[in-house]
Amino acid sequence: MSAAAVEHPCDDEPETLLETANRLTEQLPGHRVEIIGGVITVAPPADGLHARALTKLMRPFISAGLDDGETEVLQGVGIWLPGGPQDFAIPDLAIVDADFDEHLEKNNSYDPACFRLVLEVTSGNYQNDLRNKVTAYAQAKIPVYVIVDRKHGRLHVLTEPLPGGYDRHEVYAPGQEAPLPASIGAELSLDVDEIVRAGRPKR
Repeated sequence: MSAAAVEHPCDDEPETLLETANRLTEQLPGHRVEIIGGVITVAPPADGLHARALTKLMRPFISAGLDDGETEVLQGVGIWLPGGPQDFAIPDLAIVDADFDEHLEKNNSYDPACFRLVLEVTSGNYQNDLRNKVTAYAQAKIPVYVIVDRKHGRLHVLTEPLPGGYDRHEVYAPGQEAPLPASIGAELSLDVDEIVRAGRPKR
């Protein structure tokens, strides 16, 4: 993910960051445009391996009953962030309260209080997921942030948000199970080997 080079249209009033982000979204179909820490970032469309890892990840959440009743499992839903006046992110996967649609904030993004867990599967933007978004999601008080680090073949589980980051940061390798807090709505663990293998090319 890289910061976009932005040109403002010729008019008297410069675009706001949010207007620029929305214009880029229209101009770059399939790309993910976000504002994190007051900086616009643009990620190219995800590859098939990224999509396959997401599919593997959704299964245990759905099997645990997190897509029915009090919560839903969603891909690509926007979250309005408190780190800047126009900040928002679009995590790959989220577990949200079932009434999330009643808490729309701005720009098709929802109140972070509705989010029990957010999850990112890294692409070329892994530094953004492992650094900038850690701070952004912690400031938004997202209780659980999970990162599938495809570059290094690991899974990160961050809990207990603080203003500058998360107090707990556990790293799991293939062969391990990554337990998630019951606060997401169910007790479950993620099979790190299965998820990491799903994000790698088959040989």
